[in-house]
Amino acid sequence: MKTELLAPDPDVKGCPVTYCLSVIGGKWKPVILFCIANGVDRFGAMQRSVPGITKQMLTKQLRELEADGLISRKVYAEVPPRVDYSLTDVGRTVLPVIEQMEVWGQANMK
Repeated sequence: MKTELLAPDPDVKGCPVTYCLSVIGGKWKPVILFCIANGVDRFGAMQRSVPGITKQMLTKQLRELEADGLISRKVYAEVPPRVDYSLTDVGRTVLPVIEQMEVWGQANMK
């Protein structure tokens, strides 16, 4: 299943860097994508893996990533309910950017 990204935000004004940041920018989205790419696919585990994020903010960011076509959400009809998150085809194309952010951070952290 190939997922397409949503149309660019009108405020982007044709700049690819601004568009990229509008989709994956911010304090939490790159970290959430990194977690999902590394096997953290459940809400509770994700919240424990991202120090300082609130439940409300994690929910909001996951919804935005899903709306932008970077992640998919699968709900299982179980009691208690279980939801798994995974990267879409489009979401996987962002991984090289996230990985380079990790490399840069490791090289420049003090």
